[in-house]
Amino acid sequence: MTAGVFHPDTLGTLCGLFRARVAASPDAVAYRQYDDTSEIWTGFTWAQVATEVERWRRALVKEGLAPGDRVALMLKNCVEWVIFDQAALSLGLVTVPLYLDDRPENAAYILDHADARLLLVEGRFQHKKLAEIAGSAPQLERIVSLEAPENQLADWNPRFVVAADWLAAAADTPVPERHLTADLLASIVYTSGTTGRPKGVMLTHDNLLWNAYYASQCAAFAPHEVFLSFLPLSHTLERTGGYYLPMLLGGEVAYARSIAQLAQDLQTIRPTVLISVPRIYERVYGRIQDGLAKKNPIARTLFELAVRVGWRRFERAQGVAGWHPELLLWPLLKKRVASNVTDKLGGRLTLAISGGAALSPEIARVFIGLGIPIIQGYGLTETSPVVCVNRPDSNIPASIGQPLPGIEVKIGKDDELLTRSKCVMRGYWKNEEATRAMIDAEGWLHTGDKTKVDARGHYSIIGRIKDIIVLNNGEKVPPTDMESAILLDPLFEQVMVIGEGKPYLAALTVLNEEHWQTFAASLNVDPAHPAALSDPKVVKALTRRVAEHLKHFPGYAQIRRLHPELKPWTVDNGLLTPTLKVKRNQVLDRYRAAVEAMYADFARS
Repeated sequence: MTAGVFHPDTLGTLCGLFRARVAASPDAVAYRQYDDTSEIWTGFTWAQVATEVERWRRALVKEGLAPGDRVALMLKNCVEWVIFDQAALSLGLVTVPLYLDDRPENAAYILDHADARLLLVEGRFQHKKLAEIAGSAPQLERIVSLEAPENQLADWNPRFVVAADWLAAAADTPVPERHLTADLLASIVYTSGTTGRPKGVMLTHDNLLWNAYYASQCAAFAPHEVFLSFLPLSHTLERTGGYYLPMLLGGEVAYARSIAQLAQDLQTIRPTVLISVPRIYERVYGRIQDGLAKKNPIARTLFELAVRVGWRRFERAQGVAGWHPELLLWPLLKKRVASNVTDKLGGRLTLAISGGAALSPEIARVFIGLGIPIIQGYGLTETSPVVCVNRPDSNIPASIGQPLPGIEVKIGKDDELLTRSKCVMRGYWKNEEATRAMIDAEGWLHTGDKTKVDARGHYSIIGRIKDIIVLNNGEKVPPTDMESAILLDPLFEQVMVIGEGKPYLAALTVLNEEHWQTFAASLNVDPAHPAALSDPKVVKALTRRVAEHLKHFPGYAQIRRLHPELKPWTVDNGLLTPTLKVKRNQVLDRYRAAVEAMYADFARS
């Protein structure tokens, strides 16, 4: 348990949390971000942030916004995200976060559905989208931009204003006192929409504040933790874990410049806490494997030994294994092998958290074996978001851990994980039918995830109820585990296992461009030839390679047909959500002809 954390009962609201933190440590650095003009990292104290919040409060009041009005923001992670959020929340406004790289039509739908009256954008990247977005959201009264546009957007849209001018014009505006309560709506967060239009999750001050507090009790956080923030703040995991949680702890948050520059930022900031989705850990793992492939057999053997011995250390610390003579090798292996990886992550990580999707147990084993303390958790936007998480001293990497203190869970019909707590959403915005389908009369939220629990009270997700593939012989297959196993191979960038109602499983795959070159050359195939990917020799070799990764799965859980592509599934082409989840139905529609071809030979037989 972490000492010295504010208690929600004394704070009341998220803006109460902010005021308490400013009062407790006004001169401590709260946030750090890179200034492109000066090319240095700039720190902001809590007192400085509070001064800016007051400026933004005045500007919001001048807009004539009333408590309960929705205001949206489409920014990269930055201190202005926090300032705007806190200014809006303190006035009883409801923030609606949008993903920076979301498609214009999706952003326009959210703004229109939420009846957002004001939108804050970052700069040029959003300016290109504004005509399409604003044209589909007529109720939007004001568009504020942190950066001045390259052209005169005000010429075509009088609603547009640059933030500096907007703030200056409101400098003398008085701010009225507003009495806020913990059950007040704080935010509407739109879910990823993997199976249709996004739904607006209504989260109260209570929901988010209690979830951050419960999370703070799950590890021994130090008073001056340093978080590196790169998962978008529009993702509720980052918002709760990388924004409200550090505020509770009094930690410092540094905003990464970009995913492309993440490796440099890790070494510059040297974070103690990292929160991410599995994709980032998968990329690091992939680079490790690529590096090993270029090394000699002795180096590869030494690496495997380091992971094995490190894993023994972990199991002994967890109390599930005893001492072993190999443990004597750890000081040498740490210096020669493990430190090469840990130093690239900054060298002082005490906690690496993975959530948002399942993390491969093999990837977790490698990281933990090298001394990177990775723990997996589980949650939903609808639960603010964390429901379960492993603890540093009770960590089963293949599981999602144990429920947070204060959160109830149980296993319902069809092994579905149900949860009930102060963190469960109020409901879906303008969608009572969906709310009733998600939360039953007793307050239990139905996650849609199939689960099991072990003797130690650790839960594991074994598939989505709706995503379970049922073959035509009645065998049931959870595709996620198979996809995770295949993605351990750096040749495969993206994978989707299919086969609902079919006689066997098949897979749609996207290959890594660099590894495809090497793989094709090994088969004496020209990788640049348009027909190379459909060459029977290539498809057969790829299918065999996939089979190697699935040899421990049951006989019916094997891939019999495979379709390779090089063009990735992205947010822009509509095949990924902004949180990088695969839109399975859209992928099936896009590759319908390929799917039919993979099952055509069986139909003819």
